Amino acid sequence: MVRSFLQQVFGLTPLAVLRGDVSFTVVALENSSTVPFEVLIAGAGVAGLECMLALRELAGERVGITVLAPDEDFVYRPMRVREPFGYSTAERHPLDEIVRDAGAELLQDQFARLDAPRSTAHTASGRALPYDALLLALGAQLHPAFGHCTTIDDRRLDEQLHGLIQDIEGGFVASLAFVAPTPMAWPLPIYELALMTATRAFDMGARLSITIVTPEDAPLALFGTTVSDAVRQLLEERDILTITSAHAGVLEPGRVSIHPGERTLHVDRIVALPQLSGPATPGVPSGEGGFIPIDVHCRVRGLEHVYAAGDATDFPVKHGGVAAQQADAAAAEIAALAGVAIEPQPFHPAIQGVLFGGPKPLYLSAHITGGHGSTSQVSETPTWSPPGKIAAKYLGPYLASRGHVTADRP
Repeated sequence: MVRSFLQQVFGLTPLAVLRGDVSFTVVALENSSTVPFEVLIAGAGVAGLECMLALRELAGERVGITVLAPDEDFVYRPMRVREPFGYSTAERHPLDEIVRDAGAELLQDQFARLDAPRSTAHTASGRALPYDALLLALGAQLHPAFGHCTTIDDRRLDEQLHGLIQDIEGGFVASLAFVAPTPMAWPLPIYELALMTATRAFDMGARLSITIVTPEDAPLALFGTTVSDAVRQLLEERDILTITSAHAGVLEPGRVSIHPGERTLHVDRIVALPQLSGPATPGVPSGEGGFIPIDVHCRVRGLEHVYAAGDATDFPVKHGGVAAQQADAAAAEIAALAGVAIEPQPFHPAIQGVLFGGPKPLYLSAHITGGHGSTSQVSETPTWSPPGKIAAKYLGPYLASRGHVTADRP
């Protein structure tokens, strides 16, 4: 709180204050209402940036916002799924420009630990950052769920799958399995990869059988029956076999065990979704799998004025649109703490997703109820605006204003 006041009144730079290049004594602040409510956002993915933009819209100059992140760019990660198939690379946006446009401060460093009793976050380089409210948008950690296969990592997906696509085109791979672990955080990429691989093989005249093995009881069951039926039809048109309600194991190269039923699938190559775990950061509560436990307002359970959003939380669905909705709920809570006359609403998850791989992108939407989608909808035309891969109330329009490529364009 004092940091932003010093910057405004005395013209000190953020780093000068953080380094302690000045010494002073604060005797009294006669008009404390001029001192912004200091919000620290740890992480600059979808959740972190959405919260930053939402706070600026909701609270204006009542809040001073500092974004703590080690990265230089925000990468539009969902578009990376198309890179192995010759599409343009996913967009990158300089973080310093995004944060500056929101009137916030960017501090490039890594969140290391939390001292909640003192309302202070500590960074990897040794900085101590006090806050009035903290949003943890730390993301999840990726781990291989199986051995003897390629576990996809969207940070290097083109590198991982480029050779596989070449081998399929050359006739060296005739059978391929896409396998999802149990539990599974977000299934959509495995269907996109299967569909785009099948299309590439067909276009090149290569003979290829593809099987998807998933614990879901129907393709993309999370979205509900309408979406599942449409995706099942699309898979059948591409001659892709889908084995549902299946818990897989990979015992050796090219061999997938499927339970229940004690079946075995033999293929030339196996591609698998990763297993996710939470950040398990010192000072931050963690539940099963290291994920941060939150309530319906995205407050971290057991801590005051600390919130969490995105893949690091214990909400089972890990998706950018869900992360944005969590960030909006947290931003409303923080704005109310800062004195804004607002009634925060609980987080009610709805999902919007774009499925690549068919003749046209499919726009999918549903509300999540009991692990399955209700009010399930599928369309070949966008049902939200702007029609990006990530539906986010504030970040979506902002990226569109920067010339963001929407999902229906190459």
